Amino acid sequence: MYMKKSNVISFDSLSLQDFDENSELIPLMTPEDEEAINNEELPESLPILSLRNTVLFPGVVIPITAGRDKSIKLINDANKGGKVIGVVAQKDEEVEDPLAKDLYQVGTVARILKVLKMPDGNTTVIIQGKKRFEIDKVISEEPYLNATIKDVPDSKPAKKSKEFSAIIESIKELALQIIKDSPSIPSEASFAIKNIESNSFLVNFVSSNMNLSVKEKQSLLILNDLKSRALETLRFMNVEFQKLELKNDIQSKVQSDMSQQQREYFLHQQMKTIQEELGGVSNEQELDEMKVRAKKKKWNEEVAKHFEKEIAKMHRMNPQVAEYSIQRNYLDLFLDLPWNEYSADKFDLKRAMKILDRDHYGLDDVKKRIIEYLAVLKLRNDMKSPILCLYGPPGVGKTSLGKSIAEALGREYVRMSLGGLRDEAEIRGHRKTYIGAMPGRIIQSLKKAGTSNPVFVLDEIDKLSNSHQGDPSSALLEVLDPEQNSEFHDNFLEMGYDLSKVMFIATSNSLSTIQPALRDRMEVINVSGYTIEEKVEISKIHLLPKQLEEHGLDASHLKIGKPQLEKIVEGYTRESGVRGLEKQIAKMVRYAARNIAMEEAYNVKISNNDIIEVLGGPKLERDKYENNNVAGVVTGLAWTRVGGDILFIESILSKGKGNLTITGNLGKVMKESSTIAMEYIKSNAKDFGINPEIFDKYNVHIHVPEGATPKDGPSAGVTMLTSLVSLYTQRKVKNSLAMTGEITLRGKVLPVGGIKEKILAAKRAKIKSILLCEENRRDIDEIKPEYLKGLTFHYVNDMKEVINFAITNTKVRNAKKL
Repeated sequence: MYMKKSNVISFDSLSLQDFDENSELIPLMTPEDEEAINNEELPESLPILSLRNTVLFPGVVIPITAGRDKSIKLINDANKGGKVIGVVAQKDEEVEDPLAKDLYQVGTVARILKVLKMPDGNTTVIIQGKKRFEIDKVISEEPYLNATIKDVPDSKPAKKSKEFSAIIESIKELALQIIKDSPSIPSEASFAIKNIESNSFLVNFVSSNMNLSVKEKQSLLILNDLKSRALETLRFMNVEFQKLELKNDIQSKVQSDMSQQQREYFLHQQMKTIQEELGGVSNEQELDEMKVRAKKKKWNEEVAKHFEKEIAKMHRMNPQVAEYSIQRNYLDLFLDLPWNEYSADKFDLKRAMKILDRDHYGLDDVKKRIIEYLAVLKLRNDMKSPILCLYGPPGVGKTSLGKSIAEALGREYVRMSLGGLRDEAEIRGHRKTYIGAMPGRIIQSLKKAGTSNPVFVLDEIDKLSNSHQGDPSSALLEVLDPEQNSEFHDNFLEMGYDLSKVMFIATSNSLSTIQPALRDRMEVINVSGYTIEEKVEISKIHLLPKQLEEHGLDASHLKIGKPQLEKIVEGYTRESGVRGLEKQIAKMVRYAARNIAMEEAYNVKISNNDIIEVLGGPKLERDKYENNNVAGVVTGLAWTRVGGDILFIESILSKGKGNLTITGNLGKVMKESSTIAMEYIKSNAKDFGINPEIFDKYNVHIHVPEGATPKDGPSAGVTMLTSLVSLYTQRKVKNSLAMTGEITLRGKVLPVGGIKEKILAAKRAKIKSILLCEENRRDIDEIKPEYLKGLTFHYVNDMKEVINFAITNTKVRNAKKL
């Protein structure tokens, strides 16, 4: 600020109307008054009044409040006498009883104009400066300071000095501008500036009222040269004007911001009142409720500290900004998550086994693994949960098994379908910076479960895809790694969450499409397809009662015997699971429901004719074994996604140059098997009793029926070998024999997979003998004995053993002469 508010001399203060209504008007100093004062002679000595926080300039009228006893006595004595005193500023305003050494040497002779007694006991005196003086010698210090003085005259420039006139005009203009821009200086002060005629008084008046320190004002007072004093005063004024402009700019901006904030605050208060009137919850109440909920959470110190930080941030937010809703959703999630909340596991192993057997028929490997986990958990309570992957064809109960496991363990059950998922953010969540940001589905599912140790089914993990939005299968690496998932990082949550107690169960139809690193983190359990016998039992125990209940019927309304169920399985379904079978049983139940609703007679106990009437003729009758009367026709065993099946390898000779033709929609591996068999036979023709010359005289055509069905794999190698030897020798293949195995050029027979499904297919086709590689013996040992009843197994190591066992010495009917 340029001028101190308390020191501004307005017309009111100049006329002293505040002090006495009858006092005479004190006019502004004129050049004549100034000349008269300069001609006055100073007394030899004067009482010296010390000023704490200001400097008196010649001609200037100021009020002074005296509180010290010495000062009051000095004023009273002077007021009774000549009313002339010497006024000098203190060097340090903290000094309570200043001596001569504590005062500046140069001061101003003053005349007392008015003395007032204030209600608080202090004395206020109005004084006017006259001339400058210098303290010469101290006469006495009691009862107050007295000293001899010397006159200090001003050195004035020439009257016609243009430079001095320009300085004075600049001071006037700048002073008027400062008065106009400063909100604390009354506008009447500009009249005083305009009416000052004396140049020296103008300089002194402005210097006295500037917002300067005592030291700076004293530096102006001691300047003898009036021109120098005027220049220095102008310099100080320029600095003060710049400060004032800067301050006004800042105040203008602050005022604008404050006005906007006050407007928003007013509107928020109105909204708050409206919300409360409508029965809503105000923002403050919502925050208070969150804090109450936070006290009940079982989170650790780190999480609690983070929550306090985030709720403090929300408290500072404007509720109307978009980030406010994101922050509220974030804190709601924080409070809804089950931090360190776990359901108690049930360790009754017999009860768990009963639940698993009740809900699922078969699946012994899976049930055994779950019971093992429960047993270890019972002995050691802090064991990390296993991460299982149930791998098998559709419809065998992989997904529903997760629900049974949850019930057996006494845990919550959550399921997350991964089929077609291609965005990494679905696993890890979105960052809070985005509008509409949400946590990942892992965290969402835990919030839904309400505990941190549910059974979590990751359904169809083999059907994950990726895109430009990231690779979700790579994001799952952290979720399914026991060494990492204790601090799973969700982008929205921004905190590590412990997944180590979650029991993850992934389901998959194929392992080939699962990322190798992800597959390595899981314990793969093969859930193979059901046999016909198992499907019949599942139908009787589970599917039929379930469909009767869903259609509002009971067991007295419809009875389907095991032979009829087996006919439905064999004639109307071809699958590893039981989904299609359930649909066929549902048709039978609807047949009964329709007749009951229409009050028509029907057979409660279903016969084979009833099945044909309702479901139509059998559509998927299995291939049966055919006779061995034709050379080159051999029965092989195959594995498909819907279980095992038999297939026929057919071969025929025709006149030609020894070309080999292969048909039947075969894959590359299967074609290679036929080539290997052909070359092996050519190489060992004499051992098989074949004339080598016929290879160049006849073309060979190998065909595998059902050309519309793609086929591939190495397991038909021994079947093709047997078919070609039978064709070239025109001898019969052993009756009711089927075979499977891979062959090599050096004559070895290698093991193949899918043995259980193949064995069951052979049994359905009325096969009696099965030829396998010796190394597949261990697979037979794992199959239940009841499934092997009526079958004979022959194990071989090389291809010559295959021919010796499979080919008889009997020629086929109508054998060709080669």
